[in-house]
Amino acid sequence: MSKLRSLNRKIWPKHLYYAPQWLVLGVNNICNLHCKMCDVGTQSLETNFAVNLVGTHPLHMPLELFERIVDQTKKYYPSTKLGYAFTEPLVYKHLGESLDYANQASLFTSVTTNALNLRQKADMLVEGGLNELFISLDGPQDIHNEIRGHKSSHQRALEGIEALQSKSNIPISIYGVITEWNIGHLKAFLDELKPYKLKHVGFLHSNFITPESAKLHNEVYGAKYFATPSNVEEVSFEAFDLQALSEELTEIMASKYPFPVSVTPPVTDKETLETYYFKPQQKVGKACHDVFNNIMIKSDGSVIPAHGRCFNLTVGNVYESSLQEIWNSEELRNLRQSLKSNGGLLPACTRCCSAV
Repeated sequence: MSKLRSLNRKIWPKHLYYAPQWLVLGVNNICNLHCKMCDVGTQSLETNFAVNLVGTHPLHMPLELFERIVDQTKKYYPSTKLGYAFTEPLVYKHLGESLDYANQASLFTSVTTNALNLRQKADMLVEGGLNELFISLDGPQDIHNEIRGHKSSHQRALEGIEALQSKSNIPISIYGVITEWNIGHLKAFLDELKPYKLKHVGFLHSNFITPESAKLHNEVYGAKYFATPSNVEEVSFEAFDLQALSEELTEIMASKYPFPVSVTPPVTDKETLETYYFKPQQKVGKACHDVFNNIMIKSDGSVIPAHGRCFNLTVGNVYESSLQEIWNSEELRNLRQSLKSNGGLLPACTRCCSAV
């Protein structure tokens, strides 16, 4: 199947004959943390990323809209997975009912969360038939709490993991963003996680768009795919100790843990780290695959490409069109063709987690 997908993307990117892998669900527009590397956390609300995450009304996706998405997914794309991802799904007021509905339709569901409320929601996730959980953690207790702007977010996340694992075998993976604040603490973080039964632990290099990158992008593509600076408000790349980061990541990847560990993109040597963080106009990844595999549905039914880090480009609305129509809408076809024509990535895409 992966070969057929690849062939479809290569030969005819303007029409995909396969199903999306994920429907990313923006089930609400609020977050209960204040992360330093996130536009929502820093209240930089004019960026594409912030608008995609918290710029839509109503605050919570109506249950009837969620049910419409489930019904169409079951009809057209029964193997497609539903990912509750934005902004913080565990405060979604219809979480329990929506999980039940998706479970009754035999659809795969996952939740990506900061886990602040995981202990309180553990029973609901188990009873709702959740298939997989992804948790965002960025380091040992003091480091994580400083980054996330909450004095007990780390403790509550671990309490939630323990509560969930005492009730079920739902696979849990943990992902952390590499920032100036947790460099030098990543290995200690992994050691701290050893007692837990985890499917995977991943470190993500920071995703960002600098003002310079946005300007260069918009000179060519701004009329169609307007870019804004993203996730740089409180981040100083000059403060990244790249020598220490290189040494730490190299040691981590040479070590053994009771769970798989990854670095995305797989950049660990100092020279490439310097390119990644200081020369964002140079490609590190080769192409965006998420625009060919995923779409994101916001709380008002509007759909954007891939997920919250993509352009604020409406490619359809579930209230007005079927998922089948949206998946190959004119706007999505044109974006996919533009990516292919530009060698896989547009200038503002080079430091996105989808650029692999």
